[in-house]
Amino acid sequence: MIVLGLSGAHGHDPAAAIIVDGEVAAALEEERLSRAKHANGQLPIESARYCLEAAGIGVREVDVVALPSAPVSLADATRFRYARRHLRAPHHAVRALLDGNRTFRRARASVIEATEALGIDWRRTALVPVEHHLAHAASAYHFCGFEGRTAILSLDGGNDYTSALFAVGDAGRITKLAALDGRDSIAHLYGAMTAHLGLEQGDEERVLEMATHGTASRVDLSRLLVRRGDGRLEIARRGRDLESQHAADCAAALQSSFEESCIELIERHLGAIVRETGQLAFAGGGASNAKLCQRLLARSDVQRLFVPPAPGDAGSALGAAAFVAVNRGERLRTMRHAYLGPGFSTAQCIEVLEVRSEKPRWRRLADVADDAAQIIAAGHPLAWFQGRLAFGAHALGARCVLGSPSAPSIVARIDTQIGTHDRWRPVAASVLDRVAPEMTGSKHASPFMTATFDVTDRWRTRIPQVMRHDGSARVHTVAREINPRFHALLEALERRTGSGVVLSVPMARRAEPIVCSPADALHLFYESSLEYLVLEDLLVTKS
Repeated sequence: MIVLGLSGAHGHDPAAAIIVDGEVAAALEEERLSRAKHANGQLPIESARYCLEAAGIGVREVDVVALPSAPVSLADATRFRYARRHLRAPHHAVRALLDGNRTFRRARASVIEATEALGIDWRRTALVPVEHHLAHAASAYHFCGFEGRTAILSLDGGNDYTSALFAVGDAGRITKLAALDGRDSIAHLYGAMTAHLGLEQGDEERVLEMATHGTASRVDLSRLLVRRGDGRLEIARRGRDLESQHAADCAAALQSSFEESCIELIERHLGAIVRETGQLAFAGGGASNAKLCQRLLARSDVQRLFVPPAPGDAGSALGAAAFVAVNRGERLRTMRHAYLGPGFSTAQCIEVLEVRSEKPRWRRLADVADDAAQIIAAGHPLAWFQGRLAFGAHALGARCVLGSPSAPSIVARIDTQIGTHDRWRPVAASVLDRVAPEMTGSKHASPFMTATFDVTDRWRTRIPQVMRHDGSARVHTVAREINPRFHALLEALERRTGSGVVLSVPMARRAEPIVCSPADALHLFYESSLEYLVLEDLLVTKS
C-alpha cells in the first residue's frame, strides 16, 4: 500500500511524506525547495512531487492521501467548551457550534488543490483525515520501536480544538486517555514569549538558548499580557532588546514554567503508565524543546524516550501517513535515521560548479573524512554537504557548518563567516556514539538531536564552545551504520585532536531554511565569507 501524507494546509510548515509497503521512502519540508522559511501560505506540491519521484511512484499509484486534520463532531465536548469560553464574544461561540469545522474544510480544500496539481485521480485514491494530535502521536509511537505499553504525549499549539493529547500505545494501536482544549495551549505560551521578546515565529530555539543565561525567579510572567480598556488581552512586545539581562530572565522564567507545567501534566495523565513501562513517545511542537526532553530523560521512571526528528507540524505529514498505514494493516519499521530528503551525486555537484559565474576552485579528495578533519583540526569552519537531506529542523551531519569545539572563538568565527552575528544561535555537538556516554554521563542515544545533556566535568574543558551557559549541550550521537562518512570524519578528528566531537550548526543563514541542493550550498558559500566547502567528494574553495 502507498500512503502520501501532506501537512501545512493550516498555513505554515507544509511538508510531504510517503510510505510504501510499510517503509518510509521519503519526507521533505516544502521550505527546503521554495527557500522561504516555514513556507507560510504555500502548499506541499513540490515536496510531494519529490517524494513520489524518490519512491519511484507514479501519482496514480497512490492509494491514500492522509491529511493531519479532521472534523470534530458537534457531539464532541471540546466544541462546547470552546463555545462556553467565548461567551463574551457570542459570534465566536455561535460559529464554534454551527460552523466549527471550517478550518478542516479549508485544510481539505487546500490538500485537494495541491494533489490535483500533481494529477491525483480521486476515483481510485482515498482522502483520509486524521485528527491533528493523533497524527503527531503516530509520528512518535509508530516509529519508536518500543515493545509493550507506551505512554504517548502530543503537545502543540492547538488544532482540531485540542492542544495536547495523552494516550497509550499497545500492539500498534493508540488509545486516547485525555486531552487539553485548544485554548489551554502551554505551547502557545512559548510563542507568546517569543513575540514578547520581539522575535519571529520559529525562533523558539533562540529563546531556549537565551534561557540558559537568565534567572527565572527574577521575572513575573503576568507582565507578559497587557490588558486593554476594551477587555482585549495583547502580548506585550519589548522589541529587539535581546542582549539585556531582563530578556534572558524572561526566557528563563518561561522555560522553567513550561517545564514544570509539562511535568505536572505528564504526571497527572500518564504517570502511572510511565512508572509501569518506563516508555514515553513524545511529539508535537512542544517536543522540540530540548531542555524539557533533558528533564524527562533525567526522571528515574523514564527509561526510554522517543522524539521523532520532525516533531512539529511538518512531521504531522509523516504521522498522518503512518496512522493510516497502520490502521490498514501495515507494520512500520523503527525509525533509525532521518535522511529522507534529496541526495546528489558528485557528478551532479560538478555540473553545478562548472556553471557558477564565480568559477570556484575545486578538487576531488582522496580521503574525504580525513581531509575534512584536517581543516577542522586546524581551527577553520568547514561547510559540509553530504548524502540525503535530513527531515526535521536539524542538519544531522548532512548539511552543516562544522568546527573544532576546542578552537578559540569558533562559534563567533562561524557566525561572522555566515553573516548571522547571532549570540543565541543554537549550537550542537555531533559525537561518536561510543564517546557520548563518557561526555554526557547518560546511556541514552540522541540520533535526532532532540535533547540536551549535562556535560561531565572531565569534558567541560575539552569542548567549551558547544556548552551552554548552564553546562549542558545539545547532542547528536553518530553511529557508523547510520552515517558512515560522518562517523569516519569524527574518528579522523579524534585521531588528530583526541576528541571525537565536532561543533555543528545548520548550513543556513538567518531566516533561511537549511540548504537542500548543491546550488543552494554554493549560493550560501558565495553570499558568506566561508572559506571551505566539502561538496560530496569535492573540496571547494574560492578563486
